[in-house]
Amino acid sequence: MRKTIAVLITVMSVGLWLAPKSAQAQEASKESNSAPAKVKPIEPYRLDFSFNEILDGKIVNTRRYSMSLTASNSDEIKIGTRVPVAVSVTPASHGDPVPAFQYLDVGTNIWAQLREHGDDLMLVVKGDVSNLDVDAGEHAGISAPVVRQIKLSGDTLLVVGKPIVIGSADDPSSKRQFQLEVTVTKLR
Repeated sequence: MRKTIAVLITVMSVGLWLAPKSAQAQEASKESNSAPAKVKPIEPYRLDFSFNEILDGKIVNTRRYSMSLTASNSDEIKIGTRVPVAVSVTPASHGDPVPAFQYLDVGTNIWAQLREHGDDLMLVVKGDVSNLDVDAGEHAGISAPVVRQIKLSGDTLLVVGKPIVIGSADDPSSKRQFQLEVTVTKLR
């Protein structure tokens, strides 16, 4: 009988000791479940890109592109042509040889992303503009296209309402300079 009473007292003591801790954990759980999670509102932006061609300090040509973007997302503008380029010629058993083609993407490609950086937003941009120089390019009697390409990329803290130069490059074959610029507008 003494053993039964001793065991009963021990069990009750442990139960009374654990009961307040269990109640505290349940209350903390209820508080965390009842408090609404803070949802960050969606912040839409419009990005207006200008790809400028500059000669002697003056803009002589500008191409404009726009996209809408929200924080933590990326988007892309791609405008161009797939150009066939003969890469080999297979002899035909009868008749003319048959050329094999590989296709090149030529045109404009702009990719942008807004990344959260603490309380700020980081703008990441990659720009690529290419074209064919049809006047250059005959090698060993075979007409071969020459692809001219300009790649500009960079990242910066987001500045709203002011033009940001992502990058600029001098054309090695002329006195021209190419510049990729973006102006960001908050939509609401």
